[in-house]
Order: sequence, then C-alpha cells, then structure tokens
Amino acid sequence: MSVQTAAILYTILAGIIILFQASLAAGAPWGAASMGGKYPGVYPPKMRRVAIINMFFLAFLALIVLAEADLAIPAFQSFSHIGI
Repeated sequence: MSVQTAAILYTILAGIIILFQASLAAGAPWGAASMGGKYPGVYPPKMRRVAIINMFFLAFLALIVLAEADLAIPAFQSFSHIGI
C-alpha cells in the first residue's frame, strides 16, 4: 500500500469518527457507544463541547497525515515531519 493510499484511508476513517463526534455534539442519543458508555443517551453540555474539540483535533491529525503524504498544504510539511 502506498503512502498516499494509506493517508487517504486514514482521512476517510477519521472523517467517519468526526461525523460521529458531530452527531454526539448535535444531541444524538449515542452516548452509550462512546466514552465506555459513561454518558448513555444524549451527552451533557460539557461533553458536547468536548466532542467539538475532538472533531477539530481529529481534523488536525488528518491534515498532518495528508501533508506528510504530499496530498495537502505543502507549506505544512515542515511541521508534519515532526507531527508524524
């Protein structure tokens, strides 16, 4: 598997998790499927904010992977070498 293919696969999988986090932040009753089921049902407001932070963090990680694979933002590569 090439580096570019692996980076795309990682980004797709991270995107799925980002969508899950967005659903939790929006009030989907899927709390039992996250955080070990600590918050069954709809997340409380504090955890909804945490889900939003998780979305940005996962997107940032995907950006690092894409930059390292020469698929996005070439100027970001100097940081992606360290980030990877």
